[in-house]
Amino acid sequence: MSRPRKVIRASVRGTRLAAVLAVACAGFAAAPLVASAQMLALRGTESPNRANNRLAGGSLLPSDPMATRFDEEKGYGASDIGDPGDTDAAQPALRTTLDAASGAADDGEQDPFAAANRTAAPTDTVNNTNEETDNSSATAISGETAASTEMAPANLPDLGTDTQEDDTNPDDSTATPKAGTPSASGLARQQDAETTGTIPARSIDQDDQERNSREEKANRRAQAIEGLKPKPEDDPYAPLGIRDGGFILRPSLETGLTATTNANSSPGGENAILSESTLRLNATSDWSDKTATIEAYGTWRKSISGQDLSEPSAAINASLAVPLGNDFVARGTLGYSLIPESPSSPGFLAGTVGEPLTQTITGSLGLEKQAGKVRLGLTGNVERATYGDADLVGGGTVSQHDRDSTLVSATLRTGYEISPALVPFVEGEIGRRYYDLETDSAGYRRSADRIGIRAGVELDFGDKLRGELSAGYIREKADDPRLPAIAGPSIATALNWSPVRGTIVALNSLTTVEGTTDAGESGSLLYSTDLSIERQMRANLTGTASIGGFYRDYIGLDGHDIGWDAALGFTYWLNRYFGVTGRLRHEQLVSNLPGRDYKAESVFLGVKVQR
Repeated sequence: MSRPRKVIRASVRGTRLAAVLAVACAGFAAAPLVASAQMLALRGTESPNRANNRLAGGSLLPSDPMATRFDEEKGYGASDIGDPGDTDAAQPALRTTLDAASGAADDGEQDPFAAANRTAAPTDTVNNTNEETDNSSATAISGETAASTEMAPANLPDLGTDTQEDDTNPDDSTATPKAGTPSASGLARQQDAETTGTIPARSIDQDDQERNSREEKANRRAQAIEGLKPKPEDDPYAPLGIRDGGFILRPSLETGLTATTNANSSPGGENAILSESTLRLNATSDWSDKTATIEAYGTWRKSISGQDLSEPSAAINASLAVPLGNDFVARGTLGYSLIPESPSSPGFLAGTVGEPLTQTITGSLGLEKQAGKVRLGLTGNVERATYGDADLVGGGTVSQHDRDSTLVSATLRTGYEISPALVPFVEGEIGRRYYDLETDSAGYRRSADRIGIRAGVELDFGDKLRGELSAGYIREKADDPRLPAIAGPSIATALNWSPVRGTIVALNSLTTVEGTTDAGESGSLLYSTDLSIERQMRANLTGTASIGGFYRDYIGLDGHDIGWDAALGFTYWLNRYFGVTGRLRHEQLVSNLPGRDYKAESVFLGVKVQR
C-alpha cells in the first residue's frame, strides 16, 4: 500500500473520532437516553437502534453537519439526514454514520471503531494475500425491545461497512460482498430494519477474581468443644476468687497447732502448745480507670497447754489510685491494725502481766504529676497510735494514755525519668508529732517537730524487678529542751525481684521512730529488714524461706538491741481449694541492757482452705 493511502486512513480515523464525540455531546444535551446509547457504543457494548456501525438517536438537528461519508475519489462530503417516516409516531432518529475506506492494507490492521461498535455485519474480503487474517464474527444482540424505532432515510447514500483483511478465495461464490458494492448496501439496509437496545451483561472472566470468587461465609461452623485441646493454666492451684460487685475477693483460712519454747517471745517465756487460726482476705478491683486493693487478716492464738496465752491481732490496709487526666494521678491509702504489745518493746511496763493492745490508724492522700521526664509528688500522712491499759501483777490496771500520739506530716518528692524503668528521686518531709497530754506523768513535754530528707530510685522492670529504695536522714526534736533529739540515718526499701519464673525474692526495710514515757529518755530509732524467698517447686507445692533482723538504738542511753529471725515453710495443695501447710521458726534478741534477752523456737502444722 502506498504512503498517501496510509495518510488518508489516519485522517479518516481522526475525523471519525471527532464525529463520534460531537454526536455524543449533542445527545447528552438534548436526550440523555440517546447520549447513553452513543457512549455505550463508543465503549464497545450493545446499544439500542444500531446496525452496520450506525448510531440512531433522537432528532436533534434538521441537518447533521457531522454526518459524512468518504469517497476514494472525491474525499469527504456532507450528507443529508433523512426525514422520519415511522408510522407509529416514534421519535425521529438522528443517524450518524461512521465509515472508513478500509481498502487492502499491507499490515492487516483492523479498524478500532469497528471492534468498539461490535457490528453484526459480515466481514468483507479485501484481497487474497499471504498476510495473517482476523475473521470477525457478528456480535449476538439479546435483551428487551429497542428503546426507540430507527427510521432509515430514503435519500441516504449507501456508505458500506468497515472491513478487515481476509484470505478469502476470490473464486469462492459464497464470499462476502465487498464494501461499497450494491449487494453490501442492500444487506446493510435489511439489517437496519430491526435493532434491539438491550445491553448484555459483562461476562465473568476467568482472571476477574473479584467477580469470580464466592463470598466467604461469616458464620463458619465452630469445632466441637470435645475436640479442642485445653490450654494449660499458668497456676492451676491459684484461687479463683469470688466476684462481688466491682471486686474479686480471694479469702483463705489457715488453722493448726503451734508448739513453741517461748509462748509470748519474752525473757521469761515458757513452753506451750497453741491453737492458731488466721483468716485472710485479698480484694482487687476490676475497674477500667481506677485501681483499688484491700488486704486484711485476723489471727487468734490461744493456749491449749503450757503457758497461758490469749492473743488476738488484726489488720486491714486499702489503697486507691485514680487517674485525673493531664498526667495527674491521685493516690490514697487507709490502714488499721490491732496488735498486742510485745514484752520486748522498749515501752513495755515492768511489773505488768499480759500484753496490752495497741491500735494504729494510718492514712495518706497524695497527688502526682508527670511533666515530660520530671515527676512531682505531694503526699500528706496521718498516723494515730493508742495504747491500752496494762494489768498489774498484784491486781489493778495502769493507764498508758500519756503514750497516745498523732503524727501529721507532708512529703514532697521530685524525680527525673532517665528511662521508664529507672527514676531517681529526692524527697523532703516535714511534720509534727502531737501527744494527747501536753505534759506526761513525769512532767515532760514530748510533742516534737519532725524533718527528714531522702534520696533514692524507683525501679520498674515489669514482673522482673519492681519497687524502690532510698536512704537519708531523719530527726525528731521534742518541745522539752531536757530531752535530746531522736536523729540518725534512715533507710526504706520495698523491692520484688523474680530471677526465674516461679521464684519471688522480696526485700523490705524500714526506719521507725519509737517514743517512750520513761523519765529522761526521748525514745529510740529502730532499723528493721526482712528478706524472703518464695519458690514454686511444683504446681501444687510452694516453699518459702525468710531471714530478718533489726537494730534498736536507744537515744539518751548507751544501749541497743540486736535481733534476728529465720523461718522455713511449705504449702502442699491437694486440690485448688484445700492444702497442708507448715512452718519452722527461730527468733532471738540480744541486748546490752539487763533483762531483755530471749530466744524462741516454734513449729506450726495445719491446713489451709482458699477460694
